[in-house]
Amino acid sequence: MTEILVSDVKLNSVCEHLEQQCCLDQNQHNLSGQAQTPPGLRRPTNTGAKLWGRVRSKLLRQKLDPQTVQSKNWHMDVIEMNGIKVEFSMKFTSRDLSLKRTPSKKQSGVFGVKINVVTKRERSKVPYIVRQCIEEVEKRGIDEVGIYRISGVATDIQALKIAFDTNTKDILVMLSDMDINAIAGTLKLYFRELPEPLLTDRLYPAFMEGISLSDPAAKENCMMHLLRSLPDPNLVTFLTLLEHLKRVAEKEPLNKMSLHNLATVFGPTLLRPSELESTKTQNITSASDIWSHDVMAQVQVLLYYLQHSPISFAELKRNTLYFSTDV
Repeated sequence: MTEILVSDVKLNSVCEHLEQQCCLDQNQHNLSGQAQTPPGLRRPTNTGAKLWGRVRSKLLRQKLDPQTVQSKNWHMDVIEMNGIKVEFSMKFTSRDLSLKRTPSKKQSGVFGVKINVVTKRERSKVPYIVRQCIEEVEKRGIDEVGIYRISGVATDIQALKIAFDTNTKDILVMLSDMDINAIAGTLKLYFRELPEPLLTDRLYPAFMEGISLSDPAAKENCMMHLLRSLPDPNLVTFLTLLEHLKRVAEKEPLNKMSLHNLATVFGPTLLRPSELESTKTQNITSASDIWSHDVMAQVQVLLYYLQHSPISFAELKRNTLYFSTDV
């Protein structure tokens, strides 16, 4: 019996795992349940992929069903194909819980540690983990189809996380040998586990207001002012990531990742409401409305900066001085 833990970010890897098992042996499989095959039955080699396609479709439909979203109970289901029966259970976990940021108790690592603490310790402007992951992706993953969208293997990502947290000397060797999707996943995980989003809790309401402005000049002034308001480590890191994602999008004919696709992947990670802000909003509207409105706005904020002409840290700081003088 093979245990398979399923989450939104692992659907593709589970499909690959199931396909390998279907082709290589007659073992039982468990997807929060069991998949059984009668002895001696020969199956088409693509049974695993097709079967998991059905399972994945079922999972996504259930997750989007309003009644399922509101239920806290496990939902049981069975799908059968070519003599393989998959029994699985699923339960919806709200986005607030899945993206909940828990600060690390160990300030010696990098995951879950404030970005200004990491950059000060490293005596750098951008965390080492960000620089190295970006460098590796641009070196051998920028042409990879679905880069940043396709999930890496969870165990590989955890291995890289431990290596960066413990400052392993072999980290560069690990990066050069590791699957590129695992490296991309490690970078996303780093931003997701920051104690607060890169664009900060404090400025979140202002970003939401700024992106909704209809006047182009007013929006430009507001969005640039918000960047100037970020702490220096956050701003430099954001600008570094921004230019990297633009370079990735330049290879869209090969990697199929447009600016909008990249904004959809990174927007909700770099910018999301604090727990206090979420509590205030939940008092006046439904959870599903909050989720859809927030995600669309977060994506649009990042997309705005991705579509903007190159933004210079030095130029932003010079403008800060001008504003201070005028005031």
